[in-house]
Amino acid sequence: MKKLFTLFAAVMISGMAMAQKELAFPFQGGQQVMTDFFKNNFAVSTDIKQQNAAGTVILKFTADQKGNIKKVIVYYADDFVLAQPAADLLKKTDHKWIVPDGEKLHDFILPFTISFNVPANADAAATKAFLAYYNKRSPVLTHNQIPLDTATLLPTITLKYDVGQ
Repeated sequence: MKKLFTLFAAVMISGMAMAQKELAFPFQGGQQVMTDFFKNNFAVSTDIKQQNAAGTVILKFTADQKGNIKKVIVYYADDFVLAQPAADLLKKTDHKWIVPDGEKLHDFILPFTISFNVPANADAAATKAFLAYYNKRSPVLTHNQIPLDTATLLPTITLKYDVGQ
């Protein structure tokens, strides 16, 4: 009797268990298309080039059912000089986002890493410019918590630029 009850309970539990729903990548075309879009459309500002700026920017944004970006929030940035170009680049992706079925709005968290390509003949001036930037940078922080159960964390976008061009 115990074996029959145990077997029945196991069958009932396995019947009620459901696999986690697999979501499509939330950018039209997939992850590689998203990465290529950001790399191809990244315009380095003169402030970034002059300061040899490098660092991380974490943006949270909301997309609607049509893929429109409703709002962008900077959760963290190593410096404002990096945050503005990343936010502008994100705004160019309007109408390209896919929200999960049944949701009117969905939040995404997108980290960016911005750095420069070290020239083969790296001189002391480039290093000095970066160290000067690093010492005077002022991070942009948020005091709000990130609700990870209602947001999708996307892979980090790595953007690089050439120094002195």
